[in-house]
Amino acid sequence: MDTVTLGSSGLRVSRLALGTIPFGSGGGFEKIAGLGVEEARRQLDEALSRGVNFIDTANIYSAGDSERVLGEAMSGRREDIVLTSKTRSPVGEGPNDSGASRIHVRRSVDQSLERLGTDHLDLLYMHQWDGQTPILETIRVANELIREGKIRYWGVSNYSGWQLAKTVYEARMAGLEGPIAQQVYYTPEAREIEYEILPAARDLGVGTFAWSPLGEGLLTGKVRRGEKTSPDTRQGAGWPEPHVVDRERAFDIIEQLDEIAVDLGWSIPQVVIAWILGRPGIAGAVIAARRFDEFVEDLEAGDLTLPDDARDRLTALTQQPAYYPLWHRLLNGQDRPDPAESEFYAEHQRALDSRG
Repeated sequence: MDTVTLGSSGLRVSRLALGTIPFGSGGGFEKIAGLGVEEARRQLDEALSRGVNFIDTANIYSAGDSERVLGEAMSGRREDIVLTSKTRSPVGEGPNDSGASRIHVRRSVDQSLERLGTDHLDLLYMHQWDGQTPILETIRVANELIREGKIRYWGVSNYSGWQLAKTVYEARMAGLEGPIAQQVYYTPEAREIEYEILPAARDLGVGTFAWSPLGEGLLTGKVRRGEKTSPDTRQGAGWPEPHVVDRERAFDIIEQLDEIAVDLGWSIPQVVIAWILGRPGIAGAVIAARRFDEFVEDLEAGDLTLPDDARDRLTALTQQPAYYPLWHRLLNGQDRPDPAESEFYAEHQRALDSRG
């Protein structure tokens, strides 16, 4: 398994991270979780044996039970693992049971450490933007936790481009440690981060990991046009994510993925993950599965390289519209392209040229 340096830090992580959203039970995650300690340990053993060192969890997964299960599963192997968790999301009904404020972040980190059975996190993500707490308060509490040894680095998740830029520059102006990484939703069907979020991260030196590269189960091959999806899958069980704007377009993409997978002798998930790992600015992806055989199949994608013709077919099919100001820049501003976005602009230009 290849490793990468995460953002502008010196931290090296595997390009695939083990996601633990299937671990534990409760808290409204029953439709997508349920793995106990032994099943979690089996996945962890397999991941570590294949060179995965990056393990991702969150305090809201199964109301904290995912962290508890992971803590037991990784007992005795903490030093082999780059461990992340997340804060910000609501964990109770109280006025301070949500947000990126000092009081909530400190409480939730202490609770996560206790459940995980460790004295520190290697990376703490702010799970969502907090529009009520001053961003400098969030930056300062992250830095306090770094100085105290409770976390080593911090990052963000699900931020827009301007929120990411504001966070980075507020930290720089205050002489404080800024986020080294972001975790964002990215699939062949959902490429919105290419407009602003991914170029911003590249320019700012923030590493990008994709969460749920298989689209919350949409792109596993189990969702098909005109067929009922099995109720033992995330999509068949009524899980509310992802937000799909054009369902027919999604089915077109699934059919193209199926054709490519058959041609290569791969699975659809392997095609998807390999495509994502080959995208500009993507450091890696978080994979998670309840079934062990599917988890192993996804892990194997970390060592696969999508052939150029298959990559180009999938990229062209899934190209999203050139919204303003992108179309205007394509017409008038490509004499001085920015390296952070030049590959994405080139793909949009090819799409426009192909349409005449």
